[in-house]
Amino acid sequence: MQKYIILILCCVALAACDKSAKPISYGEDQCDYCSMSIVQKTHSAQMVTEKGKQHKFDAVECMVNYIKQEPKKFENATLLVANYNQSGEMIPAENSAYLISKSLPSPMGANLTAFATTAEAKEAQKKLDGKVYQWNELKKVINKDSHQSR
Repeated sequence: MQKYIILILCCVALAACDKSAKPISYGEDQCDYCSMSIVQKTHSAQMVTEKGKQHKFDAVECMVNYIKQEPKKFENATLLVANYNQSGEMIPAENSAYLISKSLPSPMGANLTAFATTAEAKEAQKKLDGKVYQWNELKKVINKDSHQSR
């Protein structure tokens, strides 16, 4: 009996250490930055810390501003953003390209949208105008002033 209890406790401990991103429950989960409900599958973002703590955001700009509050704390976190061209698909933030265009509004007003590749972002830019950024450039451009609800 004691072996089973130890086995169960080990399974629970392993499950608690899971560092993979859990799916966002759209319409139910709230943004960890602005507390808005997460509803758009095309603009959401999420982060999983080194210890496996899950953070979910209704917009990429929310995640960027959340990270800026304590950058060292999140430097090894897994960062994911919604791929605009594949609704509901989460892709690595650091490898994505971003379009800021007034013709493509995001939930919090930064007009920021993520694409899986630079080519996809530039294709959207041709139709919608705006400017394309890579992750490190984007972190410099997005700030609290670009977030309209906070």
